[in-house]
Amino acid sequence: MIAALLAANAAFAQVIPPGGSLLNPPLPPPPPLPKIEAPLIPQMDAPIQQDYTPAPRPSFSDRITTCLDEAAANGLGPSARAAYSRACANQ
Repeated sequence: MIAALLAANAAFAQVIPPGGSLLNPPLPPPPPLPKIEAPLIPQMDAPIQQDYTPAPRPSFSDRITTCLDEAAANGLGPSARAAYSRACANQ
């Protein structure tokens, strides 16, 4: 009988935390903290740097729409608008 009590106490050798289970794996380590850097502060006496790159060309759809609007504003009919928009958008 004493051997049975000692064997029963041996089963409690593993400590299970509250809300835990033997089937739950341990939690992974936390991710590293992000590196926070202060942004560069513009200097008052620094020379201004201009961006001289040309603006990107509008898409073909945008060019067609603009050309159709111009043709309608000039009072062209539907067939003349179509011809004008083709010539205008392909320039």
